[in-house]
Amino acid sequence: MLNIKYIQKNKEKIKEAAKNKNIDIDIDLLLKIDEERRGLQTKIDELRAKRNELAKSAKGGRPTDEQIKDGKELKNKVSELEDSLFKVNTDYENLMVRVPTISSEDTPIGKDESENVEIFKWGNPTKFNFEPKGHIELAKNLDLFDLERGVKTAGYRGYYVKNEAVSLQMALMMFALEKLIQKGFMPMIPPTLVREFALFGSGYFSGKKFDPKVDEIYKIANEEIGANGKKNKEDKFLVGTAEPSLLAYYAGETLNEDQLPIKICGFSQCYRSEIGSYGKDTKGLYRVHEFMKVEQVCISKADINESDKLHKEMVEISKELHQDLGLPYRVLQICTGDMGTGKYKMFDLEAWMPSRNAYGETGSASNFLDWQARRLNVKYKTKNGKKKFVYMLNNTALPTVRPMIAIMENYQQVDGSIIIPEILRKYMPGNIEKISKKN
Repeated sequence: MLNIKYIQKNKEKIKEAAKNKNIDIDIDLLLKIDEERRGLQTKIDELRAKRNELAKSAKGGRPTDEQIKDGKELKNKVSELEDSLFKVNTDYENLMVRVPTISSEDTPIGKDESENVEIFKWGNPTKFNFEPKGHIELAKNLDLFDLERGVKTAGYRGYYVKNEAVSLQMALMMFALEKLIQKGFMPMIPPTLVREFALFGSGYFSGKKFDPKVDEIYKIANEEIGANGKKNKEDKFLVGTAEPSLLAYYAGETLNEDQLPIKICGFSQCYRSEIGSYGKDTKGLYRVHEFMKVEQVCISKADINESDKLHKEMVEISKELHQDLGLPYRVLQICTGDMGTGKYKMFDLEAWMPSRNAYGETGSASNFLDWQARRLNVKYKTKNGKKKFVYMLNNTALPTVRPMIAIMENYQQVDGSIIIPEILRKYMPGNIEKISKKN
């Protein structure tokens, strides 16, 4: 969410940003509603002041019939205006949450993901002297995943992870956590069941409230019993990444400048309804409803140069993780049409996946500036005592499933076995080097 004064001063730039991000919003209407809102508030304040004056004039004595009549009229007028203000505020807030952040000057202008720009590539697509298999066939032969029983138990996109794949999955998570801790990130295991404000604040709702038709989030239907024994009807949701929980950690707080930047890495289970991906990637494990992930979050001063530096640092860590794993990959700078409303700058990392004969997304790094901080009300006090909203950034270190797909497919051998990347072997039981078919 942006500051309304900033929107007023940068109206044309924000209109251009909305156009470039394919966001249908009427900025002129927003400013008109804001003017109406402020006008109504002024009238209400004036009428309340008159009521106070009227009450003071009757102090020490009984009010006259005329004063009683005037008081009732003022009260009714205030009530009417408050009803109008409530409606106007609702319209105002519904528009405000859709106002986009102006993208960085170096963000490519483009209509959709087809116009993202490759800015870095490491390694070459793996070449085989035999006909390579896809991860599903490999997993079936080695008894690593069970999709049939996964669907039986969990429904569409359900799956079981089995045998050495369990150790490989956990090895990936421990590898990512260890790397980030060494880089100065504070590790956390945050809640995955969260209140509404955490998801709205981090931008995971398309509007002010959860929209089940659009938002790829699972809502928990059952009621919760509070500490007082009463039913709590507040909505709860499952997170799709650790980001909302990590950012909400400081919600409503004012930090000191010397605490910044804050670097956190969070391990969590992730849940995504994938309602917007109907018909996409229906086979295999590329797109699933639940997985594990290690996420990076940074909180910085309101300084674009500092936040840019942190953004690059997070991307470099992800690049290092992919290189340590020996996975061919590339980095894309995301164009305006493929960016979220609040994002200032964004990069994706994609690993080579032979079965797709293409790169597949394994992570995403975004800088939101103060867009999320305003929603979550996270500020810091400067050395001269001034309060400012922090800047917030996030990046995937490693998820579980897609890097596992890339490892299985790129490291497969002619006999159907899979070599385990050397960097992961210390996390595997018995430090095994290869996953082979059971006898």
